[in-house]
Amino acid sequence: MIPVYQPFLTKRESEYVNQCLESTWISSKGEFITRFESQFARYIGAEHATSVCNGTVAIHLALLALGIGPGDEVIVPTLTYVASVNTIVHAGATPVFVDSVPGTWQIDPRDVLRKITPRTKAVMAVHLYGLPCAMDELSDICREHRLYLVEDCAEAFGTYYKGKHAGTFGDIATFSFFGNKTITTGEGGMVVAREKAVIDRAYHLKTQGVSPVREYWHDVVGYNYRMTNICAAIGCAQLERADEIREKKREVANWYVAGLKDLPLKMHGEVPGTRHSYWMCSIELEDASLRQPLRDYLRARDIETRPVFYPAHTLPPFASEEHFPVAQSISARGMNLPSYPGLSFDDVATVCEAIRTFYRTA
Repeated sequence: MIPVYQPFLTKRESEYVNQCLESTWISSKGEFITRFESQFARYIGAEHATSVCNGTVAIHLALLALGIGPGDEVIVPTLTYVASVNTIVHAGATPVFVDSVPGTWQIDPRDVLRKITPRTKAVMAVHLYGLPCAMDELSDICREHRLYLVEDCAEAFGTYYKGKHAGTFGDIATFSFFGNKTITTGEGGMVVAREKAVIDRAYHLKTQGVSPVREYWHDVVGYNYRMTNICAAIGCAQLERADEIREKKREVANWYVAGLKDLPLKMHGEVPGTRHSYWMCSIELEDASLRQPLRDYLRARDIETRPVFYPAHTLPPFASEEHFPVAQSISARGMNLPSYPGLSFDDVATVCEAIRTFYRTA
């Protein structure tokens, strides 16, 4: 089987984890936590960072740290992983869906403008599959309408817009380090913010709302969203090879571009001013009716794929009669190919040849 993804691990992860075990610092305190937070912030160019136990709670914590809650609306692309939307509801706010931009698959700033109401509190930019959103336009909209800009960077480690790393444009941003992300901690996430006061609120909430000056005194309703020292140790080891991992993933993407040219499909790639991290190497078929047959054909040859996310407004918890033509078209025609950094040229060639053979016989 050629899987869609698997983590890129070395002996250094084991070495650091064993240091945690030997020190007995295996829970939410230990040297690797502060080390991972500071090194991660430095790597992406963020001002302040605090680690959490997964990427979903990172978004929830970010919204709470901004004071978003009942009565507020948060504009979010319908084409996203469901966690982006679930966490808005968890915070007590209302998700307001917008369409995507053809080609980039990212949130459409023009639709954002159409959806702003007096209740709008924030816009969530989701850097889908590793390509950045149009951050200049979104930043201008949020500045003009006095809205918070939240960046969901779960899929965007190594993603750049005009030379700046994703997550450094908004008021607050979140990252995921699940096992299928570009760098992983097994389970984990990070919240980064421009202002220290915002990250201090996030830290306060993630640690059960405990008072910093009075032992076991909890002055707000808080959460246990802390990362463990073991997970942070894995993260530190991953950061040491982050550049190598990113370059390997770009190499894989370039192999796909060459191997799939002249077929009736488009590779999800870079646009001017961006650097795609290729968290997932994704394609968009011209004919939506061929996607499932192609996936079945590849599965029969031990090649795993994934469909692009369903638009959130089509899911039962958020069902809406609205129509988002671009997002729905991408969702119906898009799929993810094996994308992990350990793929060899021969692996990618096998996938590409299988896709070419499918089209010759379809």
